[in-house]
Amino acid sequence: MADIIDLRSDTVTKPTPAMREAMAQAKVGDDVYGEDPTVNQLQELAAEMTGMQAAILVPTGTMGNLSSLLAHCDRGDEVILGHLAHTFLYEAGGMAALGGIHPHQLRNQADGTLLLDDIRNAIRPDDVHDPPTKLITLENTHNRCGGVALSVDYTQSVVEIAREHNLKLHIDGARLFNAAVALGVSAGELVAGADSVTFCLSKGLSAPVGSMVCGSNEFIKRVHRMRKMLGGGMRQAGIVAAAGIVALQQMVERMADDHHRANELAEGLGAIEGIHIDSQDTNMVYISLTEEVALSPKDLLARSYEHGVKYSSVGGRSFRMVTHAWIEDDHIAKTVDVVRAAVAG
Repeated sequence: MADIIDLRSDTVTKPTPAMREAMAQAKVGDDVYGEDPTVNQLQELAAEMTGMQAAILVPTGTMGNLSSLLAHCDRGDEVILGHLAHTFLYEAGGMAALGGIHPHQLRNQADGTLLLDDIRNAIRPDDVHDPPTKLITLENTHNRCGGVALSVDYTQSVVEIAREHNLKLHIDGARLFNAAVALGVSAGELVAGADSVTFCLSKGLSAPVGSMVCGSNEFIKRVHRMRKMLGGGMRQAGIVAAAGIVALQQMVERMADDHHRANELAEGLGAIEGIHIDSQDTNMVYISLTEEVALSPKDLLARSYEHGVKYSSVGGRSFRMVTHAWIEDDHIAKTVDVVRAAVAG
């Protein structure tokens, strides 16, 4: 089917013409030896933009988070994280299966945060019966909490707890630049004081592949070893890195357009009888079918797709729609029309 409006995720973005040109012209070398000049340039740019000492390119966000956890923790250590964290829900249990790291889940609040007192109370005493608490992780923006952005002030409060208890803080910033644009601050301000951060090049930034891990020189050296252990060492990766450089230089500020369109989408869908807007933040819209609608979730998706609109079920009668660089104003209007017609039958 031609001309599909694909709102399933911002991972469906395609590289821009400027990215394709940069990839074709990229100077390359062997990145495992640290000799790819384009990868090195991307890593320097990522470190600068996050205010960290160093950065490393990894193939995926999942590998970025896992290699970070492995670099921070030993087997048997414990990480404090939210029960809706992507690292906990959607990364195949890698921290436990491959790292022997024990996840201590706390309840995420609707705004994506963990209650500060919950974090304090979760920190284990130095007792032979307990796994040692080593790490706290946050997610910004928070996917399962509706794409909400965590504030600078909140993150700094968690930084203070980590420092007080000699813990490390990792931020899963897969959509970090969405948060920065939404809050009107720099990415560096959002992660100041954290020990590490990951962010994806292949979501709203629209590069075809790749994520970055940023932290201190010593930390990135450990991540480099973990990346190799996990099979993430790449050779002439400058072809990939070239698109990432364009993404960071050209695709950050335009995310405000995605956020605006998500807001417009939520307003339009919210006016449809039978549709409830569960949340809308940054570039994500979560909706659900009200009980008055006899239509099944499966049928709603099928009817929408039949008329050229794709989005995701997130369980029960709820759905997620994500705006991105390839969604235009007319796509928003058509999506609202298609969902209205589907619900009406």
